[in-house]
Amino acid sequence: MASEVVNEFPLFPLGLVALPTEAVPLHIFEQRYRAMIGQCIDSETEFGIVWMSDDGLREVGCACEVERVLEEMDDGRFNVLTRGTRPFRVIERQGHLAYPAGVVEFLEDDDEENDEEAIERARAVYADLVKRATDREPEPSDLDELDAYGMAATVDFGLDAKQGLLELRSENARLKLVTRLFRAATKRLDFVDRAQTRARSNGKVRFS
Repeated sequence: MASEVVNEFPLFPLGLVALPTEAVPLHIFEQRYRAMIGQCIDSETEFGIVWMSDDGLREVGCACEVERVLEEMDDGRFNVLTRGTRPFRVIERQGHLAYPAGVVEFLEDDDEENDEEAIERARAVYADLVKRATDREPEPSDLDELDAYGMAATVDFGLDAKQGLLELRSENARLKLVTRLFRAATKRLDFVDRAQTRARSNGKVRFS
């Protein structure tokens, strides 16, 4: 199946990486982005967030839709809640509109069989991380609905890791990557817990 290519797709370069399903609150203050987001709201269309990294604008970004306007200010600024929808690649940047835009190709995943073991492993490691971080166990029915993007969208990874996840065109590969990331995050939590315990004990091991 041919990939969908869209011309004059609104682009929002930011210092963040969005993932499909991720909730992304934005504060809109520049006039060109007010025009862009206003157009997307009026026409109920998507725009694209692309990461402006230290190495420049990344090629692969995530389309987002505006879920709702949270606050409108007297000076024209406003806050919106957006949500990631699907990944795309920027083919060509365009500068003839009132806001940044480009020709983009929406990216499809490879045709492959689901790795059920990878799915179960990722969800188990994710559930353990959530329990350790929040003292709350995810509902099994909620876990069953989560793919790699859905799980990763609720965890604060580094931008490089999120961008790497966004660029993968295999769900099985994404599941394996998020499993490694969740395990690393769990180890960091364990380290913090041990450090806090040592601090409370003033360096002494307590047995009671």
